[in-house]
Amino acid sequence: MALAAAELDRLDRQVLSLFSPSVRSGLLDYFARRPDAALTVQEIRLRKGRPVSIVRPDGDSLIQPLVTQDDIDKTLSLITDCSYYALENELANGYITVPGGHRVGLTGQTAVWADGSIRIREVSGFCFRVAREVKGVAERIIRHLMGPWPGRLASTLIISPPGCGKTTLLRDLCRLAGEGVPEIGLRPAQVGIVDERSEIAACHRGVPQHDVGPRADVLDRCPKARGMMMLQRSMGPGVIATDEIGSEEDARAVAAVLAGGASVLATCHGRDILQVKKQPHSAWLIEKGYFQKAVVLSRRLGPGTVEYVGDVNGHV
Repeated sequence: MALAAAELDRLDRQVLSLFSPSVRSGLLDYFARRPDAALTVQEIRLRKGRPVSIVRPDGDSLIQPLVTQDDIDKTLSLITDCSYYALENELANGYITVPGGHRVGLTGQTAVWADGSIRIREVSGFCFRVAREVKGVAERIIRHLMGPWPGRLASTLIISPPGCGKTTLLRDLCRLAGEGVPEIGLRPAQVGIVDERSEIAACHRGVPQHDVGPRADVLDRCPKARGMMMLQRSMGPGVIATDEIGSEEDARAVAAVLAGGASVLATCHGRDILQVKKQPHSAWLIEKGYFQKAVVLSRRLGPGTVEYVGDVNGHV
C-alpha cells in the first residue's frame, strides 16, 4: 500500500495535475478506490464528449462524467503552460513531452501548412502515456552482451512486439554502458542517444527526464539516420543507441556508425529473430554481421519477459 500511495503521489504531481480540475477529481477518486491501478496505469485518454479512459495491461476502464470542451481547453492550457503557439513546432509531431518524461499525444482538426507540415488547430483529445523508468532490468543480462573487444558491449538488437519493454531495456543498457560494470569488465563509455520519439531519455527542454547514465549525449526528436551520423562526427561516442530500426536509411546509418568504431544498441519490432530476418533492412544488418547479439522480449510472464539473450544467430 505504501508503494501504491507513493506512486499515486508521483502520478498526481506529474500527470494528474495537468488535467482540468473536474477530470483530475474523477481520476483521484478512481485511484483512491483502486490503489493498485496507480502502479500499472499505462495511459490516460481524454476524448471530447466521451468518458475518460484509463488503460492498464489487463484492459481499460471508462470513468464518468463525459469530457467537455472546457476540460479540453483547461488541459491544453496546463500542458502547454498557456503557450500553445510557442510550442507549435514541437506539437507538429503530434505530441509533447512534459516534466517527468510523460508524453502527451494530441488529436483533433488538422491543417496542412505551406511547407507540408501538419498542425492540430482544434484539439479534441489527449493520450497521456505514463513514463516509468525501471532501473536494473538490464543488469541480469548485460554480461551476455559483451563484445569480442575487451571492456565493450557488442552491437545488440532488442526484438519484441509493441509493449514488451524494448525501450525500457534499451534505456537501462545506456545507463550501464555509461556507468560501466566492473564486475564483468565493462568499461564506462561515452553514449550517444538518438531519441527520435522522445521515449528513451524523455527529454523536457533538452534535459533527460530518465536516467540514461552520466556519459549520455542526447539528440532529442532527431531523425535516426541523420542523428547517428551527427553524433558520430561531433561527439565521438563509443556506444550509439536508437529506437526502432526500420528503413534502408536507418540500416545504412547503422553500418556507417559501426564502420567508425562505435557499438550500436537498437530496437526492432518482431516476435523473434526469424521474423526480423524476414524484414529486408533488419535482415541485411544481421546477415552482414553488423549485430552480434540479440535480446528477444515478450509479455508471456508480464512485460519484459526475456525469451532469449545471446548470439544473434544462435536463436532458432
